[in-house]
Amino acid sequence: MKKKDMYINYHHSYSKRGRRSGNRIFKIIFILLLLIAIGCLCYYGIIWRINQNLNINNNGDNNNYITSDVDQEIDADVNTDLDLDLHQDEEHGEGAGLDNQEEDNGQVNDPNNLPDDEQGQEVGVADNRSPVVAKGIYVTASAMVNRRDEIIDIADTTEINALVIDVKDDNGRITYNMNSELVQEIGAATNTISDMENLIYTLKDKGIYTIARIVAFKDPYLASQKQEWAIKKMDGSLYQDNNNQYWINPYKREVWDYLIEVATEAAKIGFDEIQFDYIRFSTGGGIENADYGEDAVDISKEDIITEFTKQAYEKLKPLGVFVSADVYGTIISSQIDAALIGQNYVEMSKYLDYICPMIYPSHFGEGNYGIEYPDLQPQDIVRKVLVASKEKLDTIPEEEHRAIVRPWLQDFTASWISNYQVYGGKQVREQIEGVYAAGYEEWILWNSTGRYSIDGLLEE
Repeated sequence: MKKKDMYINYHHSYSKRGRRSGNRIFKIIFILLLLIAIGCLCYYGIIWRINQNLNINNNGDNNNYITSDVDQEIDADVNTDLDLDLHQDEEHGEGAGLDNQEEDNGQVNDPNNLPDDEQGQEVGVADNRSPVVAKGIYVTASAMVNRRDEIIDIADTTEINALVIDVKDDNGRITYNMNSELVQEIGAATNTISDMENLIYTLKDKGIYTIARIVAFKDPYLASQKQEWAIKKMDGSLYQDNNNQYWINPYKREVWDYLIEVATEAAKIGFDEIQFDYIRFSTGGGIENADYGEDAVDISKEDIITEFTKQAYEKLKPLGVFVSADVYGTIISSQIDAALIGQNYVEMSKYLDYICPMIYPSHFGEGNYGIEYPDLQPQDIVRKVLVASKEKLDTIPEEEHRAIVRPWLQDFTASWISNYQVYGGKQVREQIEGVYAAGYEEWILWNSTGRYSIDGLLEE
């Protein structure tokens, strides 16, 4: 093919046509194209209109569907809360409800998986617990059985409104038949208080605040049954203190689980508060040669006790109970004592509702806090120690959580020290006034036999 055959010569073709016939053809083509264009516009206009109507209808249906979903979700949440509240009343007793908070998806948060804020408090969980300004006494399990009416009468007729009752005693024995797998496995229950649930109901009915005392790491019974959990000497034998009693190793996480399990069961049966006693290391002879295991190389005694306190608090608070711990009064001003027994007053206070320093006048050495014989000046020593407590806890920023201070006071005679006096109602009242003078409101009296100086209490 020649190159010139590849192109059409429009000038040549057009010149051969008549001008008239060319114009006619052009007009016909123009009209046809115009009609086609109008037809297309009409067609697409109709399609667009139909689609608009369909979209409006579809959007309306979707809105109705979403609204229905939300309504159903809200109804489901309300029913879930109702079921939980009823369950808590049946399971934990009056006033011990489980704190719950719904997320946007209507699911109930697991209290154990909640994030913590900088103060160690659960985020997003409403605190429905009702605090009580407690003025209490300690009661042994046997006293609660044999002198129940007498003890309740003290609460009925005096300012006493709280009872600290042994649940796990100094020997490691559980004072009622507890629904705990490990308690049952090792035979720890004595069932001294065979009607514990009924007792709690009676006390609550009388408006008495109930505190479950749980002795933590002093546990000769558990140590004998689970020797791998006990504090050991360097030669692998079990450590015994000056009273030939075994202690549990605070570095053993299995022990933590056991203590929290016992505390959880006490919460379920209806106690208002869980109080850990002996939440410390032994100070007995030879303890400096104890072998705590590999964790003790990198974690201090204070850190491990604080870590247990934090974990126990995070597990127990969602059950609707308050959490407290008994500590040595001397750790408030003595870092040496704090390091020895593993109790850090400030750090533990961040993970407790109440911290209970044992500020018995007889337990302070001569000259402490500028007082020659502390046992002879109960009001002065109590006031000065609690003022020091306030100064210590004021190092915690105001926006952070800190425990309320509720001290243990002495209602016994310390005849084993050189300069002592017989304690009775007068000395008890002086200590209580010392608490108030320091700006605190709560206190608990200690007597190991559960017999108290009633004449030192205000009548009600």
